[in-house]
Amino acid sequence: MPKTPAPKTPAVPRTAAAPETAPSGAGARSAPGRGPEKAAKAAPKAAPGNETRLGMVRRARRINRALAEVYPYAHPELDFENPFQLLVATVLSAQTTDLRVNQTTPALFARYPTPEDMAAADPEQLEELIRPTGFFRAKARSLLGLSAALRDRFGGEVPGRLEDLVTLPGVGRKTANVVLGNVFGVPGITVDTHFGRLARRFGWTDETDPERVEAVVAEIFPKSEWTMLSHRVVFHGRRICHARRPACGACPIAPLCPSYGEGETDPEKARKLLKYEKGGQPGQRLRPPADYPGEAAAIGSAAGGATPDTAAPDAAGQS
Repeated sequence: MPKTPAPKTPAVPRTAAAPETAPSGAGARSAPGRGPEKAAKAAPKAAPGNETRLGMVRRARRINRALAEVYPYAHPELDFENPFQLLVATVLSAQTTDLRVNQTTPALFARYPTPEDMAAADPEQLEELIRPTGFFRAKARSLLGLSAALRDRFGGEVPGRLEDLVTLPGVGRKTANVVLGNVFGVPGITVDTHFGRLARRFGWTDETDPERVEAVVAEIFPKSEWTMLSHRVVFHGRRICHARRPACGACPIAPLCPSYGEGETDPEKARKLLKYEKGGQPGQRLRPPADYPGEAAAIGSAAGGATPDTAAPDAAGQS
C-alpha cells in the first residue's frame, strides 16, 4: 500500500511582522512618571539584512506614526517668545543642556531684548551672562556677530529663509532649521546628536555627517512631517533611546527597531532608565506648553556642568 504523504508544515517567517502603531498602552497621554505601559520583552529585530528600500521606508514611517502616539506633545525644549530669542537660545544650546540655556536666557534677554541691544553689548558683560552654558567666549562672538548682521542686513528682524540664516555668524543648518520650523512654519529636519544617533539605530542611514543625514532622511518622509519628526525623534532619544544605555525593555517601538538589544532589555531595569516625564521627572523648559504632561523644570535645578570654552557654536547639543 502506498504511503500517504505527511502534510507540509507552513514555513515560519524569519521575523515577526512589525505593528503599524506603537503597542497598546504606549501612548504618551499616560500619567507622568509611569513611562510606557507595555514594551516587548523579547522583541525580534525588525530589519533583516535583506530589507528592501521600500521596506525600510515603510518601517521608518511606521516608527514616525508610533512616535506621534507616544509623544503627541513633542515640542522644542528651549524657552522663547520670538524668533530672535529662539535663534539666540539655539546658538547657546551647543554642547550643553536645554535646561541650562533656559536658566540662562531670562537674564540675557532682560538685558538685551533686541538684536540692536545685543549688538551693542559689552563683550565681557555678555560673556559673563552666558558663562553657565559653556564655550562662552565663542558663543559671545557668535551672538555679537549675528546680532550686528540682523541689525545691519535684515532691519533687526530674523530672516525666514535658510539661505539667509546660514550667513549669520554661529548659525548652521541645524540652528536654521530649528528657527524655520518653529517660528516660520517652514519644514526642516534638525539633525542634532540625538537625531543622528537614532537615525542610524533605526536603520534609516549609515551616514554620520549631519548634512548627509538630513538629506537622506528628507527622502524618506514627506516634507510636511520634517519638523515634527525632528521633535519626536529628539524626544525619544532624550527619554528612552539614550546614547550609552538605551532603555530597550521599556521602548514602545522596540518591535520596529533593528537595534533592539543594544541596551537594557529587562523591562523593570529599563523603566529605571527613563528620563524626564517618562521617568516621573521635570522636563527641561521652565515654561513648557500647556499640553506637556510632565512638570516644569525648576529655575535652580541641576542642568549638568558647563563645558570648556572651546567649541563650534553650531555643534549639536548634548541634553
